[in-house]
Order: sequence, then C-alpha cells, then structure tokens
Amino acid sequence: MGVLAGLGLGVGLLLIWSAFALPRPTPRVRRHRSRVADLLARAGLGHISSSAFLTLCVVTGCSAALLVQVLTRTPPVALVFGAMGGYLPVLVVASRARRRRRDFAEVWPEAVDNLASAVRAGLSLPDALAQLSVRGPGPLRSSFEAFALDYQVTGRFGECLDRLKNRLADPVGDRVIEGLRVAREVGGGELGRLLRNLSGYLRDEARTRSELEARQAWTVNGARLAVAAPWLVLLMMSFQPSVIRRYASPTGTIVLLFAAGACVVAYRLMMRIGRLPHDRRILS
Repeated sequence: MGVLAGLGLGVGLLLIWSAFALPRPTPRVRRHRSRVADLLARAGLGHISSSAFLTLCVVTGCSAALLVQVLTRTPPVALVFGAMGGYLPVLVVASRARRRRRDFAEVWPEAVDNLASAVRAGLSLPDALAQLSVRGPGPLRSSFEAFALDYQVTGRFGECLDRLKNRLADPVGDRVIEGLRVAREVGGGELGRLLRNLSGYLRDEARTRSELEARQAWTVNGARLAVAAPWLVLLMMSFQPSVIRRYASPTGTIVLLFAAGACVVAYRLMMRIGRLPHDRRILS
C-alpha cells in the first residue's frame, strides 16, 4: 500500500513539474493564424486581422458555391468551385505580396544610397531614416514616415526599428535595419562603407533575380493556364444542364475529386519546382 501511495505521489509531482517546465506545443490553429498574419504583413495588409481575412475567404467560397449551385443544380460542381472561390483571396494576397517584394527589391539600393549620403553628411541614424519619408523611394516612404512619427513621440530607437520591421515585413529591410541597430549600439566609422557595399550587393542581386524571373515567367504562366483550362471548360459546360448534371452521379463525383486532386498536386509541384529561393526574414 505504501508503495502505491509513493508511486501515486511521484506521478503527481511529475505531472505538476511537466505542466510548468516542459514547453507547450503550439496549436495548429494558432500556427495557421500566424501564417495568415505573416502573409498579410508581407502584402502590406498588416492592419487586417487574420480572423477578418479568413471570414472573407469563407464568404467568398460560400458565395461561389451558391452561385454555381443555382446555375448547375449539381452539388459536387458547386463544392469544387466553392473551394476555388474560398482560395481566391489567398491567391490575390499572395500575388500582392510577391509584387510588393519585387518593388521593394528594386528600390532598396536607392534607399541605402540615401542613407549612406545622409550619414556621410553628418546626420544621426534616426534623422537619416526619418528623411527617407521625404527623399526616399515611393514604396518605402509611408513606412519611414511612420518611423519618424514613432521616434518623434517615443525617442526609443530600438522599439521604433522593431515597428519599422513589422511594417515592412521584408527580408532585405530586416538586413538593413539590423545592420543599423548594430552600428547604433557598437559605434564605429565604417557605417558609410558598409551601406555602400550593401547597396552594390542589393543591386546585383535584384538584377540577377529579375533576369531569372523573366526567363521562367512564360513557363510558369503556361503551367497556370494548363491547370485552369479544365475548370474553365467545366464552367462553360454549366450552361448545358443535361451535360453538367452527369457529375451529380457517384462516378461523376469521383472524376471531379480525382481531377481536383490532380490539379492541386500539379500546381503545388509546379510552384515548388519553379520557385526561386527567397531570403528568410531574420530576427522577426
């Protein structure tokens, strides 16, 4: 009896210790929401909450499914197009994020040159960053304008840099900002040379990436058209009730599911093969 009591006490103490000492696994929903929030931030839509965006996806999917159901009166076809409609906002935001990253990659060398000129002219780092809201490239001005306002209100350079990183949500911006943070904390007279070297590196990288994207653009667009073509044909067939209702049968449903799965696998495989490597955000 004493052995059982001691064993029970030991197990209880072990459970209490594990509740406080062991790391808790991140729930899948929380990871999914953080991924959505990161996508919105990279697209410049950080002011939109993840829940609002997911609600938009659900509403878009339900609306598409309802519209196709009214046209075809075929539930399997309506469900397929509803899934496509629900994923449409994700495609739009992802495209916006890619376009925003390309725009930033083109203008960051100019912004770094402006910083180097301002530092060489004797401006402090906060003032050099703040003047980018006026003299900097257009796509970056709003973010640096918010930085200038934050620094004017708080005077805390580190916290303002953190907010600037969150607004930009850009890997190149992370490198520039972390370099400025180190230069601010450590000091030294090599900041101008560092910025000039970084500007040259960013120009070479942007030029190389632009050439690669131009060469592979026709291949990627052709693959996307090949994936979309069967569903455009199916949508045109929706205006022929005698034909489209054949997909309401079990065999038609299996054909639709198999085709949808094949298109998803082919699209993901195509995107993975044709994807160029991107820099990851650091210390974000």
